[in-house]
Amino acid sequence: MSRALIVVDVQESFRVRPQWADTLNPGIAEPVNRLVDLARQAGDLVVWVLHTEPGTGNPFDPATGHVRLFAELGEPRPGEPVLHKTSHNAFTTTNLQQLLTAHGVGALRVCGIRAEQCVETTTRVASDLGYAVTFVSDATSTDPLGRFTAADLLERTETVLRDRFARIATVAELEAEAREHVAPSAG
Repeated sequence: MSRALIVVDVQESFRVRPQWADTLNPGIAEPVNRLVDLARQAGDLVVWVLHTEPGTGNPFDPATGHVRLFAELGEPRPGEPVLHKTSHNAFTTTNLQQLLTAHGVGALRVCGIRAEQCVETTTRVASDLGYAVTFVSDATSTDPLGRFTAADLLERTETVLRDRFARIATVAELEAEAREHVAPSAG
């Protein structure tokens, strides 16, 4: 079964908002880059997703110039699709499912920004569609919301997804698993 990494909304739109000062993981690009490297080494499909709100004039309006990946992530490689969504999940307003089907993908790793919103919703929809999903918690971030801290929101998201909609893992755990699956060289 093929696997894909779905990187949700790791885009400049978030960094220009005042809430970014309180984000859980301002260095999210580092674990996302490690996860992308891991996916590329395994031959997994990497799909980049950007949230857009055309015509709003807010940071998610493509006309503002902020709807672009964090510069630290570099440019997507050839064959790595960049999808633009207008809903909270990466499936409803894109061709993501068709793309995954065309590549024979049955398992997903999901990470990105707004753990309890777009990343969680994408994870739930993917699970409902029959994908085996891994939610990568340390390559995910969010902002405080009301009386809830960003850490509270991530913990809540992990709790409601765990063993129902997704496996919860860290980048380090996935890297360790990849090392374990490398066959020893014949001497």
